[in-house]
This record gives sequence, C-alpha cells and structure tokens, in this order.
Amino acid sequence: MAKIFRNIRQGLFTNGRFSSYVVYAVGEIFLVVIGILIALAINNSNETRKMQEREQIYLAGLRDEFHISKMKLEELIRVNRKSYEDAIMIVELISQEGTMPSEKAFSELLFSSFAFDLAFNPNNSLLNEMISSGSLRELSDPELRIRLTNWISTLEDISKQERELAVQREKVLDMFRSGENSIRTILDMTGVTGDQIGIAPGREEISNLNLLRSREFENNVLLFILASQATETSHYLPLIREIDSILSQLKAGIEK
Repeated sequence: MAKIFRNIRQGLFTNGRFSSYVVYAVGEIFLVVIGILIALAINNSNETRKMQEREQIYLAGLRDEFHISKMKLEELIRVNRKSYEDAIMIVELISQEGTMPSEKAFSELLFSSFAFDLAFNPNNSLLNEMISSGSLRELSDPELRIRLTNWISTLEDISKQERELAVQREKVLDMFRSGENSIRTILDMTGVTGDQIGIAPGREEISNLNLLRSREFENNVLLFILASQATETSHYLPLIREIDSILSQLKAGIEK
C-alpha cells in the first residue's frame, strides 16, 4: 500500500502536476491522521475496558471485606451488650436489700461482664493495599473514594474508645488482684478451671459476695457500664450504618 502511494506521488511530481501533488499529499496526511486517531480510539477503548474490569475486581473484593467486617462488628456488639447488661444486673443486686445471690450466680455474672476484651478487627487487606498503591483513584465514584479514605480514621476513633473501655474493665478486675477477693472462685464456679485451664477446683472457696457491699466496686461497675453503652451507641452502631452505606455504594458500582 505504501509503495502504491509512493508511485502516485512520484508520477504527479514528475508530470509537473504540482498542485495535484499538494492536494494528494494533504489527503494522504489526512488519511494518516485519521488512522492514528482510530488507533488511539481503539487503544483508549481497550484501556477503558481494562480499567473497568479492574474496578469491578476491586469493588467485588471490597464488598467481601466489608461484609465480613460487618459480621465481626455485629458479633462484637452482641458481646458488648451482653457484658453491660449483666453488669447492670450486678448493680441491681447491690441495690437490693436483704437478698444475696448464690456464689455461683454472682460468679457467672462477674465472668460474663468482665472476662472479654473488645477489639474490632476489620478485614482491610485489600483496602490498605489500594490506598498504599494509589489504586483507590481507579474507583469512579468520588464519594465512595472519600468514604473509604475516611474509614481508616474512623477505625482509629473506635480503637481509642475500646482502649477507654478496657481501662474501665481493668479497674473492676484490679479489685481481684488483692487477697480479699478471689478470681479462682469465679473460674471454679464457671467451670473455666476444669474445662479451659485443665486444673482441679481450689480446695478453699473464698466468697466474693462482699463486693456487693463495696461502694468502690459499685462505682467501678457503673463507670464500666457507661463506657460500654457509649461504645455501642456512639461508635459501634454508627459504624454499622456506615458499613451498610458503603456496601450499598459498592453494590451500585458492581451493578452499573
């Protein structure tokens, strides 16, 4: 094809038809430009298709991560709620006059209230990789990009609240570090010593019921309840709503 065009140009030029040669040359340049533009359009179309395919992979991966994170958070909310509800029952026992629970019942409440630390550990592997590599900009939804960026700082706020809750839990547990009260009694009464630790129950049972007459214990339990409820209402529940919103946007991006 190139040889044919070259022969035509030479023929026009040697025959003295210079004006025709100019017109032909311009036409040839125009055809070359058109060809380049078509090639660029095809290349851009392929790049756009590849970007869209990558975006779909990212969206699907993020959807799976946030779905797992939501299930983890829902379980954490359940554990936290059980803890402070049982702690409320302890405070109600303190308020009652003349009636004392059994050592076993009190031990079970103490264990379920204060035995479990809370730490939200979301699945962020893909998101962290996208942020560090700059791949987050490949998501076409600008609002979603902002939300995903803000997600990391939101998790830092959650961690601060969980640390504060852990401090309040430790203040209650500190009352069992002296010789007046017994963690062993709690573990024996709840079956932890035998089922989990694998040791026999203690030979001497030290009662913890005296804690129900301790103002310091009551104060610490109340502060723990307030911190637990604040963790749920001001942090976990808003975070669940944010996850639902992010999942909705991810779904919309996948389906478009």
